[in-house]
Amino acid sequence: MKKIFTFIPVIFLIFATTVTKNSTKQLDKKIFDLNENLRVLQDRFELVMLEYNYLTSPNKLINYQKKYFDNELIEADLENLNWVEIKNKKIMINKILSKNE
Repeated sequence: MKKIFTFIPVIFLIFATTVTKNSTKQLDKKIFDLNENLRVLQDRFELVMLEYNYLTSPNKLINYQKKYFDNELIEADLENLNWVEIKNKKIMINKILSKNE
């Protein structure tokens, strides 16, 4: 009879340990997946911030042009730029900026 009273708690403890280990493994897997997703999003955020910070300033673009492209790029005069619209199979070309503005 004593053996049964000691055997039942041991079996219960083994079962409880198994359940706890399995649930812990599942939680660890979820945490790992979330951390990986977070890492990917952080990398994407850093790239977007890099693009925003370094490529939005016209002065920086001109500096990059001088540094990396030498004379390959030229500045365009805004008065020479045109807007092209296609309406009813007709092409209409309008100036972006007129001299009156």
